Amino acid sequence: MEVGMEEEPPHLFLCPISMELMDDPVTVSTGVTYDRRSIERWLLQYGRATCPATMQPLASVDLTPNHTLKRVIDSWRDRGSPSPSASSSPSTSSLSSPAHDLATPLSRMLEAERLRSALADLEETPFKVTALRNVRSRIAGDVAMQCEFVASGGIQVVGRVMAQALAECGAGGDFSAFTVCEEAAAVLAVLPLSDPASVGFVLAPECMRPVMALLQRGGAEARLHAMDILTKISNAGASDWIAGVDVDDVVKSLLELLSDEGPTRLSSRALDVLLAVVELSQCGPAKAVEVGAVHVLVELLADADDRRDAERILLLLKRLCKCPEGRLAFADHGLSVAAVAKTMMRVSELATQLAVKVLWLVSVVAPSEKVLEDMVLTGAVAKLLGLLHVEIPPATKQKTVRMVRINGGFWRQYSCFPTDLRDYLRLLD
Repeated sequence: MEVGMEEEPPHLFLCPISMELMDDPVTVSTGVTYDRRSIERWLLQYGRATCPATMQPLASVDLTPNHTLKRVIDSWRDRGSPSPSASSSPSTSSLSSPAHDLATPLSRMLEAERLRSALADLEETPFKVTALRNVRSRIAGDVAMQCEFVASGGIQVVGRVMAQALAECGAGGDFSAFTVCEEAAAVLAVLPLSDPASVGFVLAPECMRPVMALLQRGGAEARLHAMDILTKISNAGASDWIAGVDVDDVVKSLLELLSDEGPTRLSSRALDVLLAVVELSQCGPAKAVEVGAVHVLVELLADADDRRDAERILLLLKRLCKCPEGRLAFADHGLSVAAVAKTMMRVSELATQLAVKVLWLVSVVAPSEKVLEDMVLTGAVAKLLGLLHVEIPPATKQKTVRMVRINGGFWRQYSCFPTDLRDYLRLLD
């Protein structure tokens, strides 16, 4: 069928600024293509330094000609322009361009057009679970499609769908509404969520409320997606996500995940989010201690085989033991000193440093007789003395020496304390 010039041009042939057919398409550093005249006016006349479509800062103002897109647009134009050779054999120039040179960019454009169409229909379709899975399959592992999704307002659309689904659940609706919420979170979880614009969209209430609801009562996969989202926005520097949530409920949900013998991926993500909550929330450490975080973490540390898990647990214990309630909870657990001492000179250099800091907090900052006794009986003191003979960071060595000097008199009174170590303690006095 012949195409006339009155036919509507494909959306991707239009400049995102002027919405007119592009004559000289150029691409900026964010990967978005504009007509040269429009983007130059944006950059030079208006003095902007952002990408108009995504509002991301531009790494540079260099404009790269998009020759492939220009050939595709010219080809589309030519189909509507009759010429003497229209019914004759293809010209030499057309034969010299392999079909795949146009097919690949054109197929990408059509794919982007289908994505935009799917987003436009998402809020109205009664088959939202299927539609969301379709959107997810289009953007999963495809950076260009993910950028297109964000630029087309995909996060806002999915956020509205999540908010509506959660509202239907709250109004006593069918459980399928919650399934919609879970599928929507799965879409957001495949995005990098590393740029300020994307993070800002996720922080909107229509996104954050459903994400937190999934964290607390979603299925295993949905909880994992919720924690992926929270971890990504935390890593992107978003500290205000914690302001609008109930820290108590969040910590309880995370500790529940850590206590269950579930998939290690769930536990690993739960540790990441718990670290963010404890670090970002002023009341986070006290809330965590109050709902039993120290007990759960000590039990986890005692059985931890993974180096990274052990390091994160020790980091959490260090932060919790900075508050009096945390030190008291640590002293009350019979395995706490043994679990921490086990990691010294065994897991990693970082784990050793963190273990020393934890022991410092509970034996020097606010010592208890039970902790000091456990340090002797579990071999923690022997390990501290061993650290003085190896290469460790100066700050760690300084804490180790002070612990030994301050508490050496107490430790020497135990008959089980080795004679050679007792003599070594005298040398440090």
